[in-house]
Amino acid sequence: MTPLFKRKSSTTKILFATDMHGSEGAWRKFLNASSMMKVDMAISGGDLTGKMIVPIVEKKGGKYGYYFLGENHLITSDGLEKALKDIRGIGYYPYLTNEQQVEAMRGDSSRVDEVFMEVMQSTLKDWFDLIREKVPSETQVVVCPGNDDRFPVDDIIREHEDVINGEGEVIDVGGHEMVSTGWTNPSPWKTTREEPDEKLETRLERYISKLQDPKSAIFNFHAPPYQSKLDDAPLLDKDLNPILQAGRVVMVPVGSKAVRAMIEKHQPLLGLHGHIHEASGSIKIGRTHCVNPGSEYAEGILRAFLIEFDAHKIFRLQRIEG
Repeated sequence: MTPLFKRKSSTTKILFATDMHGSEGAWRKFLNASSMMKVDMAISGGDLTGKMIVPIVEKKGGKYGYYFLGENHLITSDGLEKALKDIRGIGYYPYLTNEQQVEAMRGDSSRVDEVFMEVMQSTLKDWFDLIREKVPSETQVVVCPGNDDRFPVDDIIREHEDVINGEGEVIDVGGHEMVSTGWTNPSPWKTTREEPDEKLETRLERYISKLQDPKSAIFNFHAPPYQSKLDDAPLLDKDLNPILQAGRVVMVPVGSKAVRAMIEKHQPLLGLHGHIHEASGSIKIGRTHCVNPGSEYAEGILRAFLIEFDAHKIFRLQRIEG
């Protein structure tokens, strides 16, 4: 078990957020809230990275053009800083380029992927560099790659001295062992870290076997437990559009049966989950408190849970948003 901090009292305070999907606005708020609330540990539970780049193309006459939120924009260099901030704020990656490079990318999908990886990795390093600036040294920051995060993300986390990669590790959180994974049951989007519940259950059992006391542990599993109300998502048709009945979106449980089985079997102190953005809330499964903060990353909104506990029980479970 990896000790991460010296406890200053008999209680431990954590801030848990998840599914930032490249939103720099949400990430900065996460770090600022961790500092303001003087938490012992800030935990980001998965899906750190964004999903697309927005080329900002240099044109003649010192102008720049880009397509963003359904509109074409043409700006001068004076507007660059705001454009970069706006694009990063909702989880996209701005990419300064020229018309020749854009034309080359149009005919080469591998180059598009290469550029995306370069921008994604440099952005993530910049995010982690903010930790030392924004967060007190006594607060530890733990992140766990989620199903949408590509595998190079693991190395970026491991190589940065100011952040801890939780995937598959046992981490001491105020005397409680925390085990984490960003792997989930299959989704319609066929993302990087998905596997059938049977394989996921084997993975979870392997991780849990590292614990000395599962009943006192924290399960930081990105997928929420099945039929927990923390996993309700829109039912989709074959084209991945939400299905409506009587003018309302049909919601169905899409969480992991493996995660549910592990919680019911081991009854840990706390379950930290995400993945399903619409299903924010908290419930109890047996004696286990389970939370999903939800996500509004595209609006730059931070959703999180402030949780405080001692050696035996949780006495604060507060959802925050801002």
